[in-house]
Amino acid sequence: MKIAIVGTGQVAAALGKGWAARGHMITFASRDPAAERVQALLETAGPNASAARMADAVGRSSVIVLAVPFTAVRERLELAGDVAGKLIIDCTNPIAPGLRPMFDNTTSGAEQIAGWAPRARVVKAFNTTGAENMADPLYNGQAATMFICGDDELGKGATAQLAEELGFEVVDAGALSAARHLENLALLWIHLARVTGLGRDVAFRLMRR
Repeated sequence: MKIAIVGTGQVAAALGKGWAARGHMITFASRDPAAERVQALLETAGPNASAARMADAVGRSSVIVLAVPFTAVRERLELAGDVAGKLIIDCTNPIAPGLRPMFDNTTSGAEQIAGWAPRARVVKAFNTTGAENMADPLYNGQAATMFICGDDELGKGATAQLAEELGFEVVDAGALSAARHLENLALLWIHLARVTGLGRDVAFRLMRR
């Protein structure tokens, strides 16, 4: 797949490196593709990775991965140009001060994004765990669970494939409205990692009988 990753932080780096290593063509979308930080990322991501400004990165890709703070998403989408028909994978979490959800239970960040990009196919994924688990989701040989949700079945299928390639067990949580639950699950993961002292080396795993 040709994937534009919006962002160059830890989550963006973990996802981009993982997919580039598996043969996908990755373009990191950056305000300054020539910046030292971006170039250092490219050196570790390998030959399948490049960097470009937002519109160029999106134009050459069929998949857009949002790995920036939620508050930056709308501006980035405005810079992206035409995203009609493209798959947008939303990794963001709308968090208010005090580790509180930014929205009530009538909407979610992912649903807001779908409203800003109504002709795109939005899937929520890669928001309920940390970058370390995206780089290595195995615990004692057991795969951590990656929950996804969306209204477009083809988009969810592509997202599930990308998650499985990284080593996750994928669980389809249903329609995009389920992002309200996934974003709260992300708050729980952050609480466990930061507040309770468990650290970032923890992950969710859904067990079935």
